[in-house]
Amino acid sequence: MLKKTDVVLFDFDGTLSALDSNVEFARYCFRRSIRPWFYLPLMGICGICCWLRPSGIWWRENIRRFITPDMVRRFAPGFIKQHKRERFGWARERVQSERDAGRKVLLISASTDYLIPGLVRDMKFDAVICSKMDQKLPWRYKFLCWGHNKVVAMDEWAKENKIIPNVVRAYSDSTSDLPMMELAQEQVWIDKKTGLRK
Repeated sequence: MLKKTDVVLFDFDGTLSALDSNVEFARYCFRRSIRPWFYLPLMGICGICCWLRPSGIWWRENIRRFITPDMVRRFAPGFIKQHKRERFGWARERVQSERDAGRKVLLISASTDYLIPGLVRDMKFDAVICSKMDQKLPWRYKFLCWGHNKVVAMDEWAKENKIIPNVVRAYSDSTSDLPMMELAQEQVWIDKKTGLRK
């Protein structure tokens, strides 16, 4: 029998953390490898495609096409250690307070599975849901956890855990999260520049 359970949802980039982890990881790689520099023309084309079709997956994959499994292995641990400093000061306390109130707390992020779990491991989320990448081609998506797909991912998690989620609150900085935010009784919009509630 399914059990109705209070749930709180958090986005990550711009919501709990000041800077976009995907963009910052690319910059981190540029400073440590010559390989990304050869992909600048392709990145330029992807930038145009992003402007024309923000929801597209082609440009999302190809803008990070320079990333190899070896780069993930060598660079991700150092990047995660550095990027944790960009987390907003209130984030960990807020997640803990939601858990202390007896709610299930989920992080649902469009960022990648080789970054997000390490970035939030110390925050004790009940579930960390993010984009799933191909391990052999870490620029290619197996599942893009963005837009409506965040709702799909939450529903799959709820089904696996045999619950009916009652979304009490959701936190985000971006209108791309509207499908997720509209599930919540309370929508908390965060200013990604300041970390303050809008």
